Amino acid sequence: MQNHSTPRASKPSRKTPGQTSTTPQVIEELRPGQSIELLKELHILTREGKLNQDTRRKLKQVYHLYQFIAPLLEEASAGDQAFKLADHGAGKSYLGFILYDLFFNVAHHGEKKNGHIYGIETRTELVEKSRALAARLGFARMSFLNLSVQQATLSAELPPSVDIVTALHACDTATDDAIAFGLAKHARHMVLVPCCQAEVAGVLKRNKVFAMAKTPLAELWRHPLHAREFGSQITNVLRCLQLEASGYQVTVTELVGWEHSMKNELILASRPATPNPAKTRAAQERLQQVLDELGLGELTARFAVVAGLP
Repeated sequence: MQNHSTPRASKPSRKTPGQTSTTPQVIEELRPGQSIELLKELHILTREGKLNQDTRRKLKQVYHLYQFIAPLLEEASAGDQAFKLADHGAGKSYLGFILYDLFFNVAHHGEKKNGHIYGIETRTELVEKSRALAARLGFARMSFLNLSVQQATLSAELPPSVDIVTALHACDTATDDAIAFGLAKHARHMVLVPCCQAEVAGVLKRNKVFAMAKTPLAELWRHPLHAREFGSQITNVLRCLQLEASGYQVTVTELVGWEHSMKNELILASRPATPNPAKTRAAQERLQQVLDELGLGELTARFAVVAGLP
């Protein structure tokens, strides 16, 4: 888990006349080989190359997330394999750039490692900026595609299968779209940080009268605030069941400490080398039972199961 201890204070630097000021905390906290220009572009470092309290916290979060994804990259690039990672709802491609820098330039500087990161984003201006930044930094193993998730599933610009799918703070149904993409592309791993789930809460509210007559459990979402919170919780529960019912092993944990972000749930799904048909069938049954019990049958297609993944 993340270490929430107070960062060690840096010793003040001594400088002789004419010497430029150094930044000890940058020397101590950055990984050797990290791109300073990239960290400035992402506003982790100030224009002067310094860290303040907010940016130090952001840097810790970046390192924490990388700890989850790095082993997946190592596995997918073992031997002469070339990993393929698709980052959905990439935005400014914050996650993709950081992964690229820490994996290729820091962890494997000077070593031969093959792989490619695809940033998928619908906003044209962000795609163009990411392409320009990657070219300027020499990040040759990155591509940025101006596509929706649905378009990306069928696009010839992406390979027929991928190793890793990521979706960081993908709002509402965008996380479900990323899961559907991962299932269609036979992804070995999915790393998801959902955000702002509203669809399930809306269905719960719509069907509230019927649910109140059916079960006392409807008290869990009778009030609008509870409906929003319960809807968010049950959305992620259904996603985990969908992934398990499709043959994945799922772990749910914190991304960072709750004091940093309330959008904090991290879903890690990996396809095991040896499938467990009994566990898959049980998850399929439980998924349908939960949908039926909560009056969410109209969302069955949203949480569709893809069985028999290779």
